[in-house]
Amino acid sequence: MGPLAGCLVLDFSTLLPGPLATLLLAQAGADVISIVRPRAEEMPSLASLQRGKRRMELDLKDAEGRDRLRPLLAGADVLVEQFRPGVMQRLGVGYDDVSAMNARIVYCSITGYGQHGRKSGTAGHDLNYIADTGLLAQSMGKASDPVIPPALIADIAGGSYPAVINILLALRQREVTGRGCHLDVSMTDNLFTLMLGGSVITGGSPRYRLYPTRDGRVLAVGALEQRFWDVVCDITNLEAELRDDTKDPARTAARLAELIAAEIADTWARRIAGRDCCCSIVATVEEAMADAHFRERGLTAEHVPIAPHFRDVL
Repeated sequence: MGPLAGCLVLDFSTLLPGPLATLLLAQAGADVISIVRPRAEEMPSLASLQRGKRRMELDLKDAEGRDRLRPLLAGADVLVEQFRPGVMQRLGVGYDDVSAMNARIVYCSITGYGQHGRKSGTAGHDLNYIADTGLLAQSMGKASDPVIPPALIADIAGGSYPAVINILLALRQREVTGRGCHLDVSMTDNLFTLMLGGSVITGGSPRYRLYPTRDGRVLAVGALEQRFWDVVCDITNLEAELRDDTKDPARTAARLAELIAAEIADTWARRIAGRDCCCSIVATVEEAMADAHFRERGLTAEHVPIAPHFRDVL
Protein backbone atom coordinates (compact mmCIF):
# COMPACT_ATOMS: atom_id res chain seq x y z
CA MET A 1 0.00 0.00 0.00
CA GLY A 2 1.89 3.03 -1.28
CA PRO A 3 1.35 6.73 -0.58
CA LEU A 4 -0.63 7.12 -3.83
CA ALA A 5 -2.99 4.21 -3.18
CA GLY A 6 -6.45 5.10 -4.41
CA CYS A 7 -5.11 7.59 -6.98
CA LEU A 8 -6.30 6.84 -10.53
CA VAL A 9 -3.92 7.89 -13.30
CA LEU A 10 -4.80 7.83 -17.01
CA ASP A 11 -1.70 7.63 -19.18
CA PHE A 12 -2.02 8.64 -22.83
CA SER A 13 1.74 8.90 -23.36
CA THR A 14 4.20 6.77 -25.31
CA LEU A 15 7.98 6.40 -25.66
CA LEU A 16 9.90 7.43 -22.51
CA PRO A 17 9.05 10.67 -20.61
CA GLY A 18 5.38 10.03 -19.81
CA PRO A 19 5.58 6.25 -19.32
CA LEU A 20 8.53 6.60 -16.92
CA ALA A 21 6.67 9.28 -14.96
CA THR A 22 3.58 7.11 -14.62
CA LEU A 23 5.73 4.09 -13.73
CA LEU A 24 7.08 6.06 -10.77
CA LEU A 25 3.50 6.94 -9.78
CA ALA A 26 2.51 3.27 -10.10
CA GLN A 27 5.43 2.21 -7.90
CA ALA A 28 4.11 4.68 -5.30
CA GLY A 29 0.76 2.86 -5.31
CA ALA A 30 -1.26 4.68 -7.97
CA ASP A 31 -3.61 2.73 -10.22
CA VAL A 32 -2.29 3.57 -13.70
CA ILE A 33 -4.28 2.80 -16.82
CA SER A 34 -2.42 3.21 -20.09
CA ILE A 35 -4.73 4.25 -22.92
CA VAL A 36 -3.34 2.85 -26.17
CA ARG A 37 -4.46 2.74 -29.77
CA PRO A 38 -5.92 -0.60 -30.90
CA ARG A 39 -3.21 -2.94 -32.17
CA ALA A 40 -0.53 -0.47 -31.20
CA GLU A 41 2.96 -1.96 -30.98
CA GLU A 42 5.42 -0.83 -28.37
CA MET A 43 9.19 -0.78 -28.49
CA PRO A 44 10.56 -3.89 -26.71
CA SER A 45 13.26 -1.80 -25.06
CA LEU A 46 10.56 0.25 -23.31
CA ALA A 47 8.35 -2.67 -22.26
CA SER A 48 9.59 -2.59 -18.67
CA LEU A 49 8.08 0.90 -18.28
CA GLN A 50 4.62 -0.68 -18.40
CA ARG A 51 4.98 -3.05 -15.46
CA GLY A 52 2.34 -2.69 -12.78
CA LYS A 53 -0.01 -0.78 -15.09
CA ARG A 54 -3.31 -1.69 -16.67
CA ARG A 55 -4.02 -1.38 -20.37
CA MET A 56 -7.06 -0.12 -22.22
CA GLU A 57 -7.28 -0.05 -26.00
CA LEU A 58 -9.24 2.95 -27.27
CA ASP A 59 -9.51 4.78 -30.56
CA LEU A 60 -9.94 8.40 -29.48
CA LYS A 61 -10.93 9.35 -33.02
CA ASP A 62 -14.00 7.15 -32.66
CA ALA A 63 -17.12 8.41 -30.83
CA GLU A 64 -17.66 5.01 -29.19
CA GLY A 65 -14.10 5.04 -27.87
CA ARG A 66 -14.58 8.47 -26.33
CA ASP A 67 -17.85 7.34 -24.73
CA ARG A 68 -16.04 4.42 -23.08
CA LEU A 69 -13.43 6.83 -21.80
CA ARG A 70 -15.84 9.34 -20.27
CA PRO A 71 -16.47 7.52 -16.94
CA LEU A 72 -12.74 7.14 -16.40
CA LEU A 73 -12.14 10.83 -17.09
CA ALA A 74 -14.87 11.77 -14.63
CA GLY A 75 -13.23 9.76 -11.84
CA ALA A 76 -9.53 10.17 -12.59
CA ASP A 77 -7.13 12.05 -10.34
CA VAL A 78 -4.33 12.50 -12.87
CA LEU A 79 -4.07 12.50 -16.65
CA VAL A 80 -0.70 12.40 -18.43
CA GLU A 81 -0.39 13.09 -22.16
CA GLN A 82 2.55 13.65 -24.47
CA PHE A 83 1.07 14.80 -27.78
CA ARG A 84 1.95 18.04 -29.52
CA PRO A 85 -0.09 21.02 -28.31
CA GLY A 86 -3.63 20.98 -29.67
CA VAL A 87 -3.89 17.26 -30.42
CA MET A 88 -5.83 16.31 -27.28
CA GLN A 89 -8.15 19.29 -27.81
CA ARG A 90 -8.93 18.13 -31.36
CA LEU A 91 -9.75 14.68 -29.98
CA GLY A 92 -12.19 16.23 -27.49
CA VAL A 93 -10.12 15.39 -24.41
CA GLY A 94 -8.17 18.60 -23.89
CA TYR A 95 -7.85 20.16 -20.45
CA ASP A 96 -10.93 22.38 -20.85
CA ASP A 97 -13.03 19.40 -21.95
CA VAL A 98 -11.89 17.14 -19.13
CA SER A 99 -11.91 19.73 -16.33
CA ALA A 100 -15.49 20.64 -17.27
CA MET A 101 -16.56 17.16 -16.17
CA ASN A 102 -13.90 16.72 -13.47
CA ALA A 103 -12.65 19.93 -11.86
CA ARG A 104 -10.28 17.93 -9.61
CA ILE A 105 -8.23 16.49 -12.45
CA VAL A 106 -4.49 17.15 -12.48
CA TYR A 107 -3.81 17.27 -16.21
CA CYS A 108 -0.12 16.96 -17.11
CA SER A 109 1.04 17.76 -20.65
CA ILE A 110 4.64 16.81 -21.46
CA THR A 111 6.07 18.34 -24.64
CA GLY A 112 9.39 19.27 -26.10
CA TYR A 113 8.82 23.01 -26.25
CA GLY A 114 5.76 23.74 -24.11
CA GLN A 115 2.13 24.60 -24.79
CA HIS A 116 2.85 28.01 -26.30
CA GLY A 117 5.70 29.84 -28.03
CA ARG A 118 6.90 29.80 -31.62
CA LYS A 119 8.53 26.37 -31.27
CA SER A 120 5.61 24.73 -29.46
CA GLY A 121 4.48 22.77 -32.54
CA THR A 122 7.97 21.79 -33.70
CA ALA A 123 8.84 18.10 -33.88
CA GLY A 124 11.86 16.95 -31.91
CA HIS A 125 13.53 14.30 -29.80
CA ASP A 126 15.98 14.33 -26.90
CA LEU A 127 18.96 15.24 -29.09
CA ASN A 128 17.13 18.26 -30.52
CA TYR A 129 16.12 19.55 -27.11
CA ILE A 130 19.60 19.40 -25.63
CA ALA A 131 20.94 20.97 -28.84
CA ASP A 132 18.50 23.88 -28.70
CA THR A 133 19.32 24.78 -25.10
CA GLY A 134 23.11 24.82 -25.48
CA LEU A 135 23.54 21.82 -23.19
CA LEU A 136 24.85 19.64 -26.00
CA ALA A 137 27.45 22.22 -27.02
CA GLN A 138 29.06 21.85 -23.61
CA SER A 139 29.51 18.09 -23.82
CA MET A 140 29.78 16.96 -27.44
CA GLY A 141 33.54 17.47 -27.82
CA LYS A 142 35.07 18.74 -31.07
CA ALA A 143 32.72 19.72 -33.90
CA SER A 144 34.87 17.61 -36.25
CA ASP A 145 34.13 14.48 -34.20
CA PRO A 146 31.09 15.20 -32.00
CA VAL A 147 29.93 12.78 -29.32
CA ILE A 148 26.29 11.95 -28.53
CA PRO A 149 25.56 11.82 -24.76
CA PRO A 150 24.90 8.28 -23.51
CA ALA A 151 21.68 9.22 -21.71
CA LEU A 152 18.30 10.67 -22.64
CA ILE A 153 18.80 13.81 -20.60
CA ALA A 154 15.83 15.83 -21.84
CA ASP A 155 13.37 12.93 -21.67
CA ILE A 156 14.18 11.98 -18.09
CA ALA A 157 15.66 15.06 -16.36
CA GLY A 158 13.57 17.51 -18.37
CA GLY A 159 10.39 15.46 -18.74
CA SER A 160 9.76 12.50 -16.43
CA TYR A 161 11.10 13.86 -13.16
CA PRO A 162 9.60 17.37 -13.45
CA ALA A 163 6.29 15.75 -14.40
CA VAL A 164 6.25 13.60 -11.26
CA ILE A 165 7.33 16.46 -9.00
CA ASN A 166 4.68 18.81 -10.34
CA ILE A 167 1.95 16.16 -10.28
CA LEU A 168 2.66 15.52 -6.61
CA LEU A 169 2.68 19.25 -5.86
CA ALA A 170 -0.60 19.69 -7.75
CA LEU A 171 -2.22 16.84 -5.81
CA ARG A 172 -1.12 18.49 -2.58
CA GLN A 173 -2.50 21.83 -3.75
CA ARG A 174 -5.79 20.13 -4.63
CA GLU A 175 -6.14 19.00 -1.03
CA VAL A 176 -6.28 22.69 -0.11
CA THR A 177 -8.23 24.19 -3.02
CA GLY A 178 -10.35 21.26 -4.15
CA ARG A 179 -9.37 21.95 -7.76
CA GLY A 180 -6.91 20.42 -10.15
CA CYS A 181 -4.85 22.25 -12.77
CA HIS A 182 -3.13 21.99 -16.14
CA LEU A 183 0.62 21.33 -15.90
CA ASP A 184 2.72 22.50 -18.84
CA VAL A 185 5.95 20.45 -18.64
CA SER A 186 8.41 21.61 -21.30
CA MET A 187 11.48 19.41 -21.60
CA THR A 188 13.60 22.21 -23.09
CA ASP A 189 12.57 24.69 -20.38
CA ASN A 190 13.66 22.29 -17.66
CA LEU A 191 17.09 21.69 -19.20
CA PHE A 192 18.30 25.17 -18.33
CA THR A 193 18.34 24.16 -14.66
CA LEU A 194 21.00 21.56 -15.48
CA MET A 195 23.52 24.19 -16.55
CA LEU A 196 23.99 25.97 -13.22
CA GLY A 197 27.59 24.79 -12.89
CA GLY A 198 28.95 26.98 -15.68
CA SER A 199 32.41 26.54 -17.18
CA VAL A 200 33.91 24.98 -14.03
CA ILE A 201 32.19 21.66 -14.70
CA THR A 202 32.64 21.72 -18.47
CA GLY A 203 36.43 21.69 -18.64
CA GLY A 204 37.27 25.15 -17.33
CA SER A 205 39.00 23.83 -14.21
CA PRO A 206 41.81 21.27 -13.86
CA ARG A 207 39.97 20.02 -10.78
CA TYR A 208 36.99 18.75 -12.78
CA ARG A 209 38.18 16.87 -15.83
CA LEU A 210 38.65 13.52 -17.50
CA TYR A 211 42.28 12.40 -17.72
CA PRO A 212 43.36 9.42 -19.89
CA THR A 213 45.63 6.80 -18.33
CA ARG A 214 48.51 4.96 -19.99
CA ASP A 215 46.40 1.91 -20.85
CA GLY A 216 43.54 3.76 -22.53
CA ARG A 217 41.29 4.07 -19.50
CA VAL A 218 40.16 7.38 -17.99
CA LEU A 219 40.43 8.90 -14.51
CA ALA A 220 37.50 11.16 -13.62
CA VAL A 221 38.68 13.93 -11.31
CA GLY A 222 35.99 15.94 -9.53
CA ALA A 223 38.10 17.51 -6.79
CA LEU A 224 36.44 20.92 -6.66
CA GLU A 225 36.96 21.53 -2.93
CA GLN A 226 40.46 22.41 -1.75
CA ARG A 227 40.78 19.46 0.64
CA PHE A 228 40.08 17.02 -2.19
CA TRP A 229 42.35 18.88 -4.60
CA ASP A 230 45.19 18.70 -2.09
CA VAL A 231 44.91 14.90 -2.05
CA VAL A 232 44.89 14.75 -5.87
CA CYS A 233 48.03 16.87 -5.93
CA ASP A 234 49.69 14.55 -3.42
CA ILE A 235 48.84 11.24 -5.10
CA THR A 236 49.91 12.54 -8.53
CA ASN A 237 53.04 14.29 -7.20
CA LEU A 238 52.03 17.50 -8.93
CA GLU A 239 54.75 20.11 -8.59
CA ALA A 240 54.25 22.68 -5.85
CA GLU A 241 54.29 25.66 -8.20
CA LEU A 242 51.33 24.23 -10.16
CA ARG A 243 49.06 23.36 -7.25
CA ASP A 244 47.53 26.84 -7.14
CA ASP A 245 45.44 26.26 -10.24
CA THR A 246 44.13 29.83 -10.31
CA LYS A 247 47.46 31.13 -11.64
CA ASP A 248 47.57 29.17 -14.89
CA PRO A 249 44.74 26.59 -15.11
CA ALA A 250 45.76 25.39 -18.56
CA ARG A 251 49.35 24.71 -17.47
CA THR A 252 48.22 22.87 -14.34
CA ALA A 253 45.76 20.76 -16.35
CA ALA A 254 48.36 19.91 -18.97
CA ARG A 255 50.90 18.78 -16.38
CA LEU A 256 48.29 16.77 -14.48
CA ALA A 257 47.32 15.08 -17.74
CA GLU A 258 50.98 14.11 -18.30
CA LEU A 259 51.34 12.65 -14.81
CA ILE A 260 48.13 10.63 -15.01
CA ALA A 261 48.94 9.40 -18.54
CA ALA A 262 52.22 7.95 -17.22
CA GLU A 263 50.48 5.21 -15.19
CA ILE A 264 47.88 2.56 -15.92
CA ALA A 265 44.35 2.69 -14.47
CA ASP A 266 45.02 -0.04 -11.90
CA THR A 267 47.82 2.03 -10.44
CA TRP A 268 45.53 5.02 -10.02
CA ALA A 269 42.76 2.80 -8.62
CA ARG A 270 45.15 1.65 -5.89
CA ARG A 271 46.32 5.19 -5.15
CA ILE A 272 42.83 6.63 -4.79
CA ALA A 273 41.46 3.66 -2.83
CA GLY A 274 40.41 4.79 0.62
CA ARG A 275 41.39 8.40 -0.08
CA ASP A 276 38.91 11.29 0.03
CA CYS A 277 39.75 12.84 -3.32
CA CYS A 278 36.61 12.64 -5.50
CA CYS A 279 38.34 10.53 -8.15
CA SER A 280 37.02 7.51 -10.04
CA ILE A 281 38.18 5.23 -12.81
CA VAL A 282 35.54 5.51 -15.55
CA ALA A 283 33.73 2.18 -15.45
CA THR A 284 32.18 0.21 -18.27
CA VAL A 285 28.53 -0.77 -17.94
CA GLU A 286 29.62 -4.34 -17.25
CA GLU A 287 31.96 -3.22 -14.48
CA ALA A 288 29.24 -1.07 -12.93
CA MET A 289 26.78 -3.96 -12.96
CA ALA A 290 29.36 -6.12 -11.15
CA ASP A 291 30.25 -3.43 -8.62
CA ALA A 292 29.79 -4.77 -5.08
CA HIS A 293 28.26 -1.48 -3.88
CA PHE A 294 25.48 -1.51 -6.46
CA ARG A 295 24.86 -5.20 -5.91
CA GLU A 296 24.54 -4.60 -2.15
CA ARG A 297 22.02 -1.86 -2.93
CA GLY A 298 19.93 -4.38 -4.89
CA LEU A 299 20.16 -2.50 -8.18
CA THR A 300 21.21 -5.60 -10.12
CA ALA A 301 19.21 -8.21 -8.22
CA GLU A 302 17.66 -10.86 -10.44
CA HIS A 303 14.39 -10.75 -8.51
CA VAL A 304 13.67 -7.12 -9.47
CA PRO A 305 10.40 -7.51 -11.44
CA ILE A 306 10.28 -6.68 -15.13
CA ALA A 307 6.77 -8.15 -15.23
CA PRO A 308 3.83 -8.19 -14.79
CA HIS A 309 3.31 -6.39 -18.03
CA PHE A 310 0.05 -4.61 -18.91
CA ARG A 311 -3.09 -6.01 -17.27
CA ASP A 312 -6.01 -5.44 -19.62
CA VAL A 313 -8.94 -3.38 -18.33
CA LEU A 314 -12.10 -5.42 -18.61
